Amino acid sequence: MEKHHGGLNVLAKSILIIALCALDLTAQATSARPSVRAQGQASVFLPPDQVKIDASVVSQSTTAADAASQNATQVAALVASLQKLLGQNADIKTVNYSVFPVYKTPPGGGQSAIVGYNASTTLEVTLGSTSLAGAVIDAAVAGGATSIGSLQFSLKDPEPARAQALRMASVVAKNHADAMAAGLGHTTGAILSLQEGSTVTPVVVGVAGTAAAPTQITPGQIEVQGTVVIVVELN
Repeated sequence: MEKHHGGLNVLAKSILIIALCALDLTAQATSARPSVRAQGQASVFLPPDQVKIDASVVSQSTTAADAASQNATQVAALVASLQKLLGQNADIKTVNYSVFPVYKTPPGGGQSAIVGYNASTTLEVTLGSTSLAGAVIDAAVAGGATSIGSLQFSLKDPEPARAQALRMASVVAKNHADAMAAGLGHTTGAILSLQEGSTVTPVVVGVAGTAAAPTQITPGQIEVQGTVVIVVELN
């Protein structure tokens, strides 16, 4: 019998706890204030302060070994030409290398056959100043580069611009929240939550110029965008 009463006591306590929790949730729901969610965006534009340039060398031969050997010789000449302009400590690195067969299909159709091999190397040159971009392209072409890839202009440190964009976006978001609240006859109160987002858009341009004249490169500006989402209490 004692065990039976003990079970009833535990059950009664459990029911009491559940009831209290239900009352607490009801009180929270009753006391919750209305809120408004708003988003703000802002952009900061800055001139780029660094650029990356891709220079490629493609070599062709009847054997893979010969194509690779020729490519290594041409790449060495390319690096030497770039270092002559930029110095021995220039930021130059290999970002792609491949050796692959070249196939040819007979004019009348039929099975394709290997007629040679290509070896390809792409070097990436990073410059801490955008003013040398045109000169680097000319040096790469003079050094044996068979193609120049797109130029990517960017910022060495985008954080100050990102912080500025977020500050501006926060003001925009708060203004939006105030406007929506006023439209409904309310004012805004405490900020309940903040969420950030940001993007940095690099500038990618093609190469313009001829062998007869120095290559001219004119970069655009970098856009650093900040996005802020706020939830604000309504009074």
